[in-house]
Amino acid sequence: MESEKKKGEQPADQPQMMELDENELIRIRKEKIKKIEELGFDPYPTSYPVDHTISQVVELCREMNAEELETKEIKAKTAGRMMSRRDMGKTVFADISDGRKKIQVYFRKTELDEKHLSLLDLLDMGDFIGAEGRLFRTRTGELTLLVESFAFLAKAVRPLPEKFHGLQDVEQRYRKRYLDLIMNPDVRQVFETRSGIIKSLRNMLDEKGFIEVETPMMQPMAGGAAARPFITTHNALGIDLYLRIAPELYLKRLVVGGMEKVYEVNRNFRNEGISTRHNPEFTMLEFYHAYIDYIQMMDLAETLLTSLAEKFLGGGPVQFAEKVINFKSPWPRITFHDAICKFTGAERAQLKDKASIMETAKKSKVEFDPVWQEIKILKEIFDKKVEPELIDPTFIIDYPLELSPLSKRKKTDPTLVDRFELFIGGIEIANGFSELNDPADQHRRFEQQLLEREKGDDEAHQMDEDYITAMEHGMPPIAGIGIGIDRLAMLFTNRDSIRELILFPQLKPQKQL
Repeated sequence: MESEKKKGEQPADQPQMMELDENELIRIRKEKIKKIEELGFDPYPTSYPVDHTISQVVELCREMNAEELETKEIKAKTAGRMMSRRDMGKTVFADISDGRKKIQVYFRKTELDEKHLSLLDLLDMGDFIGAEGRLFRTRTGELTLLVESFAFLAKAVRPLPEKFHGLQDVEQRYRKRYLDLIMNPDVRQVFETRSGIIKSLRNMLDEKGFIEVETPMMQPMAGGAAARPFITTHNALGIDLYLRIAPELYLKRLVVGGMEKVYEVNRNFRNEGISTRHNPEFTMLEFYHAYIDYIQMMDLAETLLTSLAEKFLGGGPVQFAEKVINFKSPWPRITFHDAICKFTGAERAQLKDKASIMETAKKSKVEFDPVWQEIKILKEIFDKKVEPELIDPTFIIDYPLELSPLSKRKKTDPTLVDRFELFIGGIEIANGFSELNDPADQHRRFEQQLLEREKGDDEAHQMDEDYITAMEHGMPPIAGIGIGIDRLAMLFTNRDSIRELILFPQLKPQKQL
């Protein structure tokens, strides 16, 4: 049987070998599995006892020069995926990787027994091997493991993408994230940063006395946000359930029960469009704090996020796409209406009736349907003309009542609510408010939402009588906030699509040929 690599030739990831059909490459590799078994090796052994990961080996020797390594005679037993191979007559050099770091391994054919010499010839790019030996640096300074013994750990039956171009097609990167992680090391760093952001937020909230909780992901009623839900059926109970669009109403039930500081890192599901900023399944951090208002919650959010920026970005100006973001505190706070006036040139008086709001939209070249209510047109103006301009962290405060069915009314103007949204890099990152804790007012708000549903707004909130009952047992003053983890991580890793921060984003299924 012809092997994938003849002795003395370049390894299988070289261009001339790419002329082979992938099915033929797979057939050749499957034949190699049989040969490995014939040599007496298990092609898929159960374990391999490493004493250092490749990353640990690299870190251990980072400050050591060739002379120090020679003097100390440091040995290591490690394992990883073979990413390259170079045959040099009686020696073979290869790079193995643990996903973070790679190390060169050096085989001397004259020091291998016949079985392992044959096994060495059956290795392909993508295979996993374990190796044990002494560490040294080559004349060019490259850290290298002189192999004294090695083991075969797993055969990669399918070849990796061509080495020099890697996996670049964006859709294929998302569909085959495992290959993306193998071929593009910076992708792993993105997701490690995302994980670090979540861990840091958890630590900061824990230190401030918050309790992490879990609330239902399947709920008898969709609530806590204005969004179209996913619906499923529980066969045993014979009822429809909704995938969570937000944990808000359950978290506030816990505050009623005496848990004064609660948070949840939660998965939410919204049956809506897909874009660079929207995925049907996404991650939010939501937390609630009794006895404070939305002003104090803004202060807390700013403290948390400036600390994050200091830790992950150095606190200074950072690049995001074509923008430069300055996280320096304090962050400006602008009312909803003032922001529209600032970025459209309209006067405040022009935002009070439908005719003048429509005129403002036309002058600002914002498309709208004349049958829309004035508040929807106003929100469209904000989305199109204001949001993209909010590059440095900016709080937009005091939203119209109609946009916030769960927020407390402003004492000074009952047409507005004590609510804020945080925008960074032209993206909405967080939403928070002083929570409505008057059950009678909440009931009236739900009734108004039902009227909106009757008019065709399927995103309007449903009546949640159980939540009203909980409120009637007494709900203290509360402020709450939801922070979009995926969007926040976009900013911190300079990625322009939310799909870059979701390991397995939702995609339309590929047609099978």
